[in-house]
Amino acid sequence: MQTIDLAIIILFLAGNTLFGLWHGKSNKSTRDYFVGNHTLPWIVSMLSIVASETSVLTFVSIPGLAFRGDWSFLQLAMGYIIGRILVSFILLPMYFKHGVSSIYEIIGIRFGPAMQKLAAVIFLVTRTLGDAIRFLAAGVVVQVVTGWSLPQSVLIIGVVTLVYTLSGGIKAVVWLESFQFALYLIGGILSILFLLQSINITIPEIAASLANSGKLKILNFDPHLLTNPFTFFSAFIGGILLSLSSHGVDHMMVQRVLGCKNLKSAKKAMIGSGIFVFFQFSVFLLVGSLLSIFMQGAPMEKDREFAFFIVHYLPTGLKGFLIAGVLSAAMSTHSSAINALASSTVTDILGGKSSLGLSRIISLLWAILLIIIALMFDAGDKAIIMVGLEIASFTYGGLLGLFLLSKSKKKFHPASLGVGLVASMAIVFLLKFLGLAWTWYILVSVIVNIIFVFIFETLIMPFMTKNQQANDSGEV
Repeated sequence: MQTIDLAIIILFLAGNTLFGLWHGKSNKSTRDYFVGNHTLPWIVSMLSIVASETSVLTFVSIPGLAFRGDWSFLQLAMGYIIGRILVSFILLPMYFKHGVSSIYEIIGIRFGPAMQKLAAVIFLVTRTLGDAIRFLAAGVVVQVVTGWSLPQSVLIIGVVTLVYTLSGGIKAVVWLESFQFALYLIGGILSILFLLQSINITIPEIAASLANSGKLKILNFDPHLLTNPFTFFSAFIGGILLSLSSHGVDHMMVQRVLGCKNLKSAKKAMIGSGIFVFFQFSVFLLVGSLLSIFMQGAPMEKDREFAFFIVHYLPTGLKGFLIAGVLSAAMSTHSSAINALASSTVTDILGGKSSLGLSRIISLLWAILLIIIALMFDAGDKAIIMVGLEIASFTYGGLLGLFLLSKSKKKFHPASLGVGLVASMAIVFLLKFLGLAWTWYILVSVIVNIIFVFIFETLIMPFMTKNQQANDSGEV
């Protein structure tokens, strides 16, 4: 990197740190720290959601999809929009009606504190393992584009993110994530302009070349919809359910809209985020398509095409800007995880009994744990990294089923709900073994969860209750 590139990166890191410290002055209570006292503008919350779900892997790998193939990934993003509409009209009204700080309070209200803690623990374990290993993978990408060592990359991202998250709380997180989203989106657009200028043919000729080679194809009607995750119905339905789960029953995502002033604002933020994600994916898919022409079909390492382009082809200054964009994508995911983990711990595990100081200590502990786990694993162990990135697929269906059951007026025994959760997670192992496309995991998991709950509640619980009553009467 040249001096100007390094200066841009240092300025970016320092600016994030100082903004978080400055924002820390406005936090007077845990309500300020975790939900921003319901004063967050919906536009800021919307951009924060998009930034939270955009990891470094998304930033660098989506161009790779278009570089090697086409735009069929957008079918998934179409489903995202529908999924967020469903979240806005099925789940958000319930959260705002009860004025919760953690969405798992709804489970506590409906099924009791034990189930609330269980749901929270599932979230905490899933989010910790998934984000720690995602954080490691982000460190690998940052290592590639900056030349820093892997531990150095992880520690720099982790410490800077820790400082502004610890001090500023959710308000600093969402405002900075909005800025970070704008930064890497502008970086993507600047990359497009650079590529268009560098390719020695006109824009109509570029479009014709991409269209003729099938690289702009969006809709894929391959009949193998159970095994190919990017056929239309598989991707679209999978996108709906993935978004319904990730943005409806994962506290890290929902926390951003809980900070909005009312339900109407929260709905605008949630639905708008789906539209912005679609636009964002389109930008980076276009980068990949143009990159395929720019590189003239040269073989490149999978999912490292954009990183290679940033390091070897971008001019000084623009390279520093794009590297800041890579850091933005890494930090936005990490900061979201820290604050959401602390929020759920305080609200669901400690019953909301925490001071602002203790909340910050809990945030610190979660941040340290994420960094330690990231440094513990070997970046070369592909199996571990894939488990970390896919771990949400094991739990989203169970949590979504639990929230859907909470809308039923029927009473359920905690044992029935527990059996349903275990069954919904176990079925995913079988589905992976059978080779079913991952886009169907959540649907099958939700169905299995609900079926097992009703079977256990209808057939097993009456038998167990009858035996228990017989035992009790025998003892008397």
